[in-house]
Amino acid sequence: TSEECHFYDEPNASWRQHYRNLLLLAYQSFGVVYGDLSTSPLYVYKSTFSGRLRQYQDEQTVYGVLSLIFWTFTLVPLLKYVIIVLSADDNGEGGPFALYSLLCRHAKLSLIPNQQAADEELSTYYRDGFAAQHESSPWLRRFLEKHKIVKTGLLVVVLCAASMVIGDGVLTPAISVLSSMSGLQVRATGLQERSVVLLSCIVLVGLFSLQHRGTQKVAFMFAPIVIIWLFCIGGIGLYNIVHWNPNIYQAISPYYIVKFFRTTGTDGWIALGGILLSMTGSEAMFADLGHFTSASVRLAFITIIYPCLILQYMGQAAFLSKNMFHTRTSFYDSIPGPVFWPVFVVATLAAVVGSQAVISATFSIVKQCHALGCFPRVKIVHTSRWIHGQIYIPEINWILMVLCVAVTVAFGDTTLIGNAYGIACMTVMLVTTFLMSFIVIFVWQKNIIFALLFLLFFGSIETVYLSSSLMKVHQGGWVPLVLAFIFMSVMFVWHYGTKKKYQFDLQNKVSMRSILSLGPNLGIVRVPGIGLIYTELVTGVPAVFTHFVTNLPAFHEVLVFLCVKSVPVPYVQPDERYLVGRIGPKAYRMYRCIVRYGYKDVQRDDENFENMLVMSIARFIMMEAEDVSSSASYDIANEGRMAVIRTTDDAGTPLGMRDLGGLAESISTTRSSKSESLRSLQSSYEQESPSAGRRRRVRFELPNEDAMDQQVKDELLALVEAKHAGVAYIMGHSYIKARRSSNFVKKFAIDVAYSFLRKNCRGPSVSLHIPHISLIEVGMIYYV
Repeated sequence: TSEECHFYDEPNASWRQHYRNLLLLAYQSFGVVYGDLSTSPLYVYKSTFSGRLRQYQDEQTVYGVLSLIFWTFTLVPLLKYVIIVLSADDNGEGGPFALYSLLCRHAKLSLIPNQQAADEELSTYYRDGFAAQHESSPWLRRFLEKHKIVKTGLLVVVLCAASMVIGDGVLTPAISVLSSMSGLQVRATGLQERSVVLLSCIVLVGLFSLQHRGTQKVAFMFAPIVIIWLFCIGGIGLYNIVHWNPNIYQAISPYYIVKFFRTTGTDGWIALGGILLSMTGSEAMFADLGHFTSASVRLAFITIIYPCLILQYMGQAAFLSKNMFHTRTSFYDSIPGPVFWPVFVVATLAAVVGSQAVISATFSIVKQCHALGCFPRVKIVHTSRWIHGQIYIPEINWILMVLCVAVTVAFGDTTLIGNAYGIACMTVMLVTTFLMSFIVIFVWQKNIIFALLFLLFFGSIETVYLSSSLMKVHQGGWVPLVLAFIFMSVMFVWHYGTKKKYQFDLQNKVSMRSILSLGPNLGIVRVPGIGLIYTELVTGVPAVFTHFVTNLPAFHEVLVFLCVKSVPVPYVQPDERYLVGRIGPKAYRMYRCIVRYGYKDVQRDDENFENMLVMSIARFIMMEAEDVSSSASYDIANEGRMAVIRTTDDAGTPLGMRDLGGLAESISTTRSSKSESLRSLQSSYEQESPSAGRRRRVRFELPNEDAMDQQVKDELLALVEAKHAGVAYIMGHSYIKARRSSNFVKKFAIDVAYSFLRKNCRGPSVSLHIPHISLIEVGMIYYV
């Protein structure tokens, strides 16, 4: 019947929609994820045959090299990354930091100081199906959680991987663009190396100059270019197999690997530094997972990436087996004459796309380092209104550009850059393997034997390749080591200084008993308005508050201790972002608000932040009134109690909001504690400052409800009047110095390195988008 047809048709429609979305995501992934991996054929054979392997230029050596490329590409990108590692995403996010945050949540290995038990109640905190009682190796968990040196060591390993990813951001654009441009020398034989380097630098400067437009626009535009490129190289590879050596498929046999090493010995082992370039980009594939699904990335790899690249490597090998003296430009020499220039243009564009993938991953990892308190504050621009996590960091972009151009000019040769590139990529891969072995135990809750098998199998392959790369440290391989050392030093000094500052705050916080002894007025004059005191503490009253009232014994009617903190999850849902609690009895009008962000969340310049904060406190007051146990007399033991406040649900909103049309109406209809001169100053500031002028002006109104408790109504009225009187932001302007008794290393780290970084990075008030007209800074000296 028609009803039965309709019944069977609905699931079919949903499946069609699912597959349509899957195909669309797989298509888009070519523009973001696979640019780097797909441009490797430009330089793999050139780098492999650049050293002593030139002495073994015969057909059997080419067969051995192809066999190594085939099995390397099959075991690492396909088996390790596509089949296994992509399943270890952190709520859709990939990369070393995603694995680290998963471990921190499931095994409590985090060194982020201000974590709370309430963070574990976030919906994205634990992996689906995780149960602590099903753990296979509880003794290992206890060992790791007990020893702080193990936690620090794990963080250092992750920071090393992060530094190498930043190094990739320098080396990938250099090697990709220079390799594609070197194709000009195949046809324009008179073209000098200097001209190729100059053209490459122009392309690189153009690439970095376009970054502010956002990844998504570049990616969507370039997805068809990568697909055309893949079909081009796949087709050329197939043509070369048929034309030059149809028997090249025999090289797939591992027998040729054994024969290769028997013939070449140590020279063959050193040549592995070129072969590993065939799998560079695998880590970017995992790190850029965030905007796609693992199913779409797998589909794209298995159906197009893998066959096209294998055909291209086999085709180049077929060409080289009959043309051994073309190893320097084997890719461009193997292209049939009529299609050379179209392929050259597509190759140049594909190299730009490959660079884009790694630059995006670099921005992402710097943001994650910053969220974990391991990187100085930088400007983070959200480049997409629709896609979360698409960011641009101007300071990092220009540093990468300068370093990239410097590397291109200094080396001017893809072989030397390839040596550096190989060390950076293999280090990141080895760290991923190491972290994955812990993921298997603590997150997937499998037997430790599976973790050891994974670590030994993939770790041994990657260690052999890394050892080969390290032999070329003197031939350009020192570059990523120096870059990693510089970035790791910056990260570790910043993390150390931030941690010491937090510990000082924790040790010097004001006890609640001393606050309660002062009475409701706190022994000072309470003036109209809301005072927002920024602090990193999640409990207690910070020393900056007492320092302020000691020097100026007056404060606002309503006090809110505000903590903006990061939690080790990628994103925090808006309904789980705000935690609100009370400090002291109700008469004190003191509240605590904790605003939580994930490591991929971008703190936008939210014009409604003040309004959201007031509404959250009002909801908390109503929730507290409904809870009979908490509305009784104040108990100091309940001091840490906080409530999660939903911000998207309009039901049960205690306050009404009315938009105000203009500034004049806003001033005339509100009771203000500001003098006429201060109000005119604020008016001129808002006219000159575009961001301040765009702020949404609202007036809160208390609904006339007879059923509402009088005490609750009074508290809400006090909150509304305080908001209309104005909001002031109070922050500590800290000067951090090492104690005189400290050793030389600590004094240098705090007084020189950390002090330099603090002076030259963005101020906390700028990072938190605090309006300057409302900011009060309190000078504090921290002796740590």
